[in-house]
Amino acid sequence: MTAAEATVVAVDEVEGLAVEGLRWLTGAARATPGGGVAWPDRLSDDEPTPMLYSGTAGIVPVLLEAWRHFGDDSYADTALRAARGIADRVDGMDDDSLYFGRTGMALVLRAVHDELGDTAAGAAADRALALVRSRFDGTRWGELFELMGGNAGIGLGALVAGDAELAVLAVEPYLRTAERTPAGVQWAWRTDTDSRLHHVSHGTLGIALALARVGRSARRADLVELALAGAADVVARDEAPPEGFLVPHSTPRYRPDVIDPVSYGWCHGPAGDAQAFRLLRDVTADPGWADLADRCWHTVVHSGLPRRLRPGFWDNSGRCCGTAGVLALACDRIAEQQDPHDFAHVLVADLAARAIRDTGGARWSNFEHRPNPGDLEPCTGWAMGNAGIVRELLRFVRLSRGGDPRYAFAWPDQPPVAMPRPGSDAGPATADARAL
Repeated sequence: MTAAEATVVAVDEVEGLAVEGLRWLTGAARATPGGGVAWPDRLSDDEPTPMLYSGTAGIVPVLLEAWRHFGDDSYADTALRAARGIADRVDGMDDDSLYFGRTGMALVLRAVHDELGDTAAGAAADRALALVRSRFDGTRWGELFELMGGNAGIGLGALVAGDAELAVLAVEPYLRTAERTPAGVQWAWRTDTDSRLHHVSHGTLGIALALARVGRSARRADLVELALAGAADVVARDEAPPEGFLVPHSTPRYRPDVIDPVSYGWCHGPAGDAQAFRLLRDVTADPGWADLADRCWHTVVHSGLPRRLRPGFWDNSGRCCGTAGVLALACDRIAEQQDPHDFAHVLVADLAARAIRDTGGARWSNFEHRPNPGDLEPCTGWAMGNAGIVRELLRFVRLSRGGDPRYAFAWPDQPPVAMPRPGSDAGPATADARAL
């Protein structure tokens, strides 16, 4: 499907689809003791999960987004109840990470405190971060050692949640664990494999992103320099120059029986690589990073997505490894560079076409090509479900109407859009693009 072939969905219809998605999502909430609410990843799951990746913490951001977008206090009320459900789970979590554990919960609790004035949520965020700090062994928190489940994500989350000291504590171990490569550095993302992953979610670029953001905030040139060395290693692996940018999933290939050698989404592909390059652009003011982000976008647009070109190619609508994550980058580019809306319309039309709509609202079923039938149960959360998709649809609607491109809740691994300086031809700048 090209932009010219895409059916353009009217903005009001996109907003209506988002409302239906929110209706299904809020209808899936489960009451918790003390007046809270929580969500399972799938309705068939026995227990809700509080995590950012696929549980209640990842749903709060879209509730805040809906509250800001529509001015409807019912969404804020639900976010407050969700915060109670998250707070009740802080002490019992076994994981401390950003996407799967306490750090992500703390980040969302802090947002509820800041946005809605809920002091109980703020106190729970403080308690969660104190527990995270207490469980640090001097090098790491667990098996994973990357952005989603390890130090890099904990550093990012702690920084945004207001604990700059913990953020530095989390990322400093990368200084002594870096593995030198011909072009830069890389890291073992876990201890039980020789494969090195390269992209944002579990790989070198995610670690580099965290090092750069924390290093800039802490005025630590050594952390920023290490971030640049990590990014240099990934750039040297590019297989699509000069116009594009495409780096393999891993070297040597991790689980080649089930994982494609290249991907295109946020987690393991150029849609996420571009986010890291946007951050490095803002940290260094080096236009070469913006050029790399442009090359990532060229590869995404020319990859064939969101069509299902072959079994296993583009079977996901979600924010982590599907269409919504690409839409997030498309909207960043519309806001920063005044890109045409053409490809964003292609993505939105695809999300509209794949939506399951009935009296209960709208939701999305991802697809797994190996089993039969392959349609998966719809998910609620940020990674693969309604929360991540609806959040991006609402932002697209605002941008299409000339509104504010900023999110109500800024994800720590997606840099804020760089807006042109008023009255200046000097190019874009972000509110937090400070020099070291």
